[in-house]
Amino acid sequence: MTSILVTNDDGYDAPGIVKLAEAMQDLGEVRVCAPATNQSASGHKITLHQDIAYSRCAVGEGIPALAVGGSPADCIMLALLGLVEKRPDIVVSGINRGENMAQDLTYSGTVAAALEAVINGIPAVAFSLARADAGHPDDYRVAAQVALSVVSMVLAQGLPPLTILNVNVPPVSQLQDLRGIRLTRQGVRVYRDYLVEVDAGLVRIGGEPPEANTDELGTDVWAVHRDYVSVTPVHLDMTAHQFMANLEAWDLRLPGPENGMIQQGGRRDSALRHRGAEKGVLP
Repeated sequence: MTSILVTNDDGYDAPGIVKLAEAMQDLGEVRVCAPATNQSASGHKITLHQDIAYSRCAVGEGIPALAVGGSPADCIMLALLGLVEKRPDIVVSGINRGENMAQDLTYSGTVAAALEAVINGIPAVAFSLARADAGHPDDYRVAAQVALSVVSMVLAQGLPPLTILNVNVPPVSQLQDLRGIRLTRQGVRVYRDYLVEVDAGLVRIGGEPPEANTDELGTDVWAVHRDYVSVTPVHLDMTAHQFMANLEAWDLRLPGPENGMIQQGGRRDSALRHRGAEKGVLP
């Protein structure tokens, strides 16, 4: 039987993970390993050099669960290191309360848990519902139906190495209200954060909901704004490949004797050797 590990960043008892775990039971044996408390916007934090508490419990209709006193990435790491008896065939993260689009991915514990899974060679999908006030399991019913469909396809087709799917579901009340699924790229959001002075020596980060260009065709924010499910393939290679040629033209070099700089093995080093050869010496 397919082994499915479910996690999130809202906490093991959040309504989104309950609905997701129950839906995944149609596809295999489900285990939950999730934070004991809300870890939203924790990113890819790993807890090192300190103890991590955990407890065994159950969620939903008696689904075995682990409540971990750490981050979502901790949950995946600990599960794979032995807290969960059977190595999962897939990790499903979510359903997050609120969307994870554009630059949100860098903050999201939901997405980070999926990335931690693929680092360890396990396919993973992250699901988010674009509704910040979703507080009841029934609010996640449509998103859970979407998750069931997407995960079943991932199990059948597989995913490339180090690649997850990041899925955002619009806040519709009925499945038929969705206009379909769109394969998307990350959009761009503008965050409107500000500093809140709480007391002397005490502050917090406040802000208004972020803005985005919802007219840019093909982005995740474009799709969700139009009631399409957004499916974005996300790869762990964060290299800016398109910038490599421009960066090479910078002629970056190490400090050295001529003009204070030398680039070992590069164009600068070759020029120095050429000049040295003309003088009968090599640098």
